[in-house]
Amino acid sequence: MITAIKRDEDGTIQLTVNLPWELIKKTKEEIIEEHIAEAQLPGFRKGKAPRKLIEENLDQDHLREDVLKKLLPQGYVEALKEHKINPVLSPKVHVDKLEDGKDWAFTALTAEAPQVTLGKYKEAVGKVTAKSKIIVPGKEPAPVSFEDISKALLESINIKIPKIIIEQEVERLLSQTLDEVKRLGLTLDQYLASTGRDIEQLKAEYQKKAETDIKLEFVLQKIAETEGIKVEDKEVEEAIAQAKTDAERQNLINNRYLLAGIIRQQKTLDFLRAL
Repeated sequence: MITAIKRDEDGTIQLTVNLPWELIKKTKEEIIEEHIAEAQLPGFRKGKAPRKLIEENLDQDHLREDVLKKLLPQGYVEALKEHKINPVLSPKVHVDKLEDGKDWAFTALTAEAPQVTLGKYKEAVGKVTAKSKIIVPGKEPAPVSFEDISKALLESINIKIPKIIIEQEVERLLSQTLDEVKRLGLTLDQYLASTGRDIEQLKAEYQKKAETDIKLEFVLQKIAETEGIKVEDKEVEEAIAQAKTDAERQNLINNRYLLAGIIRQQKTLDFLRAL
């Protein structure tokens, strides 16, 4: 396979992979053999039907799809290894026109974790948290809000988020909204009308939210790494033990890595509130 890489200014990575026809032909042959082995046609025992008869019944478009299902992951992984890419999201793949007798090509858009420059974030956050430490006789100190800390952080750091990461998060938010709207028995148009927005306004709103949320996620990860904030196994076990139902407990057990990430993020926020 021949691969090439292009890096956009925002950090989006485009990988181009060329699949040689000889490899395609070999893979195609393997798939046809699999169909022959599994075929059950009238008048023939399983796996004993004539090859010609099997091939005549194969949908060529489906056959190409099966070939791609085998070769796309291989080509993508090979391109990642060759160019030493450590992606943080699933690729967005585009396949060029597929012709028999010619090499096939596809492009995959992905991205690595963006670089974060923290700057004087402690000073910025400290100015916010200082208000919560002022003691006024007869009054409880007002707790600092997550929104205030987030705003201070984002104003003090430097980070550029690849466009593709934001796009995928916007797509996730839109899909989530569509599912919720369907559960309410509404159409998207009805939902938008009830909120006084159109689809473009909704996308713009989600793009702003996605960019802010993603920036915070990577910034909190960077702070945790810089400050050595870690999660012990016992902390994960304690969180699992607090589950209210067996189903909830099993879900936490199955997603220990995700749970550890949430705990680490919370410990990082506690660290910031204490500044």
